[in-house]
Amino acid sequence: MKKDEKKVTSRAAETRTKTERPKEYKPPSSLDAPPAPDGFRHRWIRAESQGFIDGKNVYGRLRSGYELVRADQYSDSDYPVITDGKYAGIIGVGGLLLARIPEELAQQRVDYQRKQTEGQDEAVDNDLLKEQHKSMPIDIDRQSRVTFGGTKK
Repeated sequence: MKKDEKKVTSRAAETRTKTERPKEYKPPSSLDAPPAPDGFRHRWIRAESQGFIDGKNVYGRLRSGYELVRADQYSDSDYPVITDGKYAGIIGVGGLLLARIPEELAQQRVDYQRKQTEGQDEAVDNDLLKEQHKSMPIDIDRQSRVTFGGTKK
């Protein structure tokens, strides 16, 4: 191609916008939350159920390390905010309040609950084995199997 010549493009290419893959429909969620800062998790906690205030749940969560997320911390975004009452200025919707918990505390909580569950499983197994009879031994197998049908006759 010489310096004087211009590259000619078709008229259709000039007017056509980029062909994009159509976006898939995604229903709106009323529980959209802002991204949590590094080292934190966001969780919705129940403040009200069927018109009754559930202060016990909120206070229990606050005592266990959660802190409520204020809307002014995310002033560049538009999230639903409680406008009046005790929780004014907190991000919340439909009786739920947005709270954050440090990642390490959340992981410790998960580990604690896992240990509790393992202890309960072990206690059930011990009770069951204590009641077994030697003519009918109990085999504790924590696997499940699914079989379909039987042999054809």
